[in-house]
Amino acid sequence: MTADPLTLEGKPAPDVELTAVGAGGKSEQVKLSSFKGKKNVVLAFYPKAMTPG
Repeated sequence: MTADPLTLEGKPAPDVELTAVGAGGKSEQVKLSSFKGKKNVVLAFYPKAMTPG
C-alpha cells in the first residue's frame, strides 16, 4: 500500500493478513477481519525496528 498515512487516519484499516507470533514463538496467519466484533485490535508500527536502515 502506498497511500499517504494521513489519508487513512480515522478510517477502518484495510483487511490484511499477517503472521502473528504468540506464546512460545508459535506463528500463524491471521486475517484482521477475523477479530471484527470479537476483540479489540491495536496495530503498532515501528519504522526501521531491528533493521540497519
